[in-house]
Amino acid sequence: MRAGEILILTGPPGSGKTTTARRLVALPGSSKVHLHADDFWHFIGHGAVAPYLPEAHEQNRVVIDVLAGAAGRYASGGYLVVVDGIIGPWFLDAFKLLAAPLHYIVLRPELDIAIGRCRERGGDTLTDPETIADMHAQFLLLGPLEKHVLNTADGDPAQVLDMVCAAVDTGRFRLS
Repeated sequence: MRAGEILILTGPPGSGKTTTARRLVALPGSSKVHLHADDFWHFIGHGAVAPYLPEAHEQNRVVIDVLAGAAGRYASGGYLVVVDGIIGPWFLDAFKLLAAPLHYIVLRPELDIAIGRCRERGGDTLTDPETIADMHAQFLLLGPLEKHVLNTADGDPAQVLDMVCAAVDTGRFRLS
């Protein structure tokens, strides 16, 4: 893992983003920062709109701009930045403007596995199968970004971490 770079670890709910990000930033080596994108939405108090609703478009643009700015600042300070969140291709422009090298990895399990993982979490998390299915579908046809997908259906957390580390080390998931 390289200091000064940004890794966007994305995918639908239940794909293993946060588990993998937490494990990755705990690895020895360069200094690392974990930016959990959900936190940036939760910073909005009164007036927050659920980010998966159509009327959240402007809110989401602002949140992504703030998140990308934070990631860029940490990277320029010499940290490897792991951005963990539902960062679809439609949000990448804010990150592409940054000077830091940018890696984009989509974790994608089968839908039933994603729904099961979301239900197992408990607490105040997304568990509605229809919403999860809609968000999962958004990561199914990525066109030229399809080569950035890692299938996480069969991988336990240690295997997924190994796959992500190998993907970053090879540079094949880097965006130009």
